[in-house]
Amino acid sequence: MSTQDNLDLVRRGYAAFSKGDADTLASIFSPDIVHSVPGDSPISGDHKGPQEVLTMYGQLAERSDGTMQVDLEDALTDGGNRVIAIHTSTATRNGETLTEREALLFTIEGGKITEIIDFFGDIERNAAFWR
Repeated sequence: MSTQDNLDLVRRGYAAFSKGDADTLASIFSPDIVHSVPGDSPISGDHKGPQEVLTMYGQLAERSDGTMQVDLEDALTDGGNRVIAIHTSTATRNGETLTEREALLFTIEGGKITEIIDFFGDIERNAAFWR
């Protein structure tokens, strides 16, 4: 795949996440995908396989009463098989709204996403929000 194809794949994933389109997300994930979420919140950890990753996304929706939104700001490539996406996420939970800038690092092999790693501007605040 070209670097443009990789960028387009990540953008397609963001659009699917925003629509709650689990079928599209599952179709772009490698069977051995790992989505790593740092910190010590209930959603932290390594989520392995498409079903675990989708379950974690469902937990985000459930914990935020369906208010979780991500707005993709930019996607950048290393010229190879990695893409970093920068977005703003917003969610409301227990009367508190969390809006923060985050990044995801994607690794892509054979047209499928094999790894996603989250990066947060304030990891402690993020973890406290989701507890």
